[in-house]
Amino acid sequence: MKYQEELIKAMTLLAKENYIFIGQSVLFPGTGLFHTIKHIPDEQKIETPIFEDTQLGISIGMSLEGLKVCSIYPRMDFLILALNQLVNHLDKMEEMSDGEFKPKVIIRTAVGSVKPLFPGPQHNQNHFKALWQMLTNVDIIELKSAEDIIPQYKKALENKRSVIIIEYPDLYNIK
Repeated sequence: MKYQEELIKAMTLLAKENYIFIGQSVLFPGTGLFHTIKHIPDEQKIETPIFEDTQLGISIGMSLEGLKVCSIYPRMDFLILALNQLVNHLDKMEEMSDGEFKPKVIIRTAVGSVKPLFPGPQHNQNHFKALWQMLTNVDIIELKSAEDIIPQYKKALENKRSVIIIEYPDLYNIK
């Protein structure tokens, strides 16, 4: 089994659960993540411009309205631009509202690929440890092998909490 093939299966699983995919390069090619959702109906996708903080704010709002949301950040370096929404809102909303509001968003991101070309250090950083230290109510999962993908996405679907799922595009074509 290949890593990318397992991601395609996982995205199909989310689509069957009526998830909406929101982010950059969800309707149009531009990143490796696009190729894992290009088979999903366009009606389940919302293409956004480059405004990461607003994207996560929209994702949280959609979740609060009962929609199932997979917010896609093609590189983890872009996700750090949404730290306000992530750390101060998504992670703390249940506490701030005394349990009244419990948004659940699956955040899909990637440690930027370094093959075939090195994109520069601002495009391939792994912020797992920093996020783990900042977040108390959002789970973080790293997908380090193809075998992890389906079980971890199933776990994310069953989880009542929001989840950040980190993948590694350098593994896309490796078994």
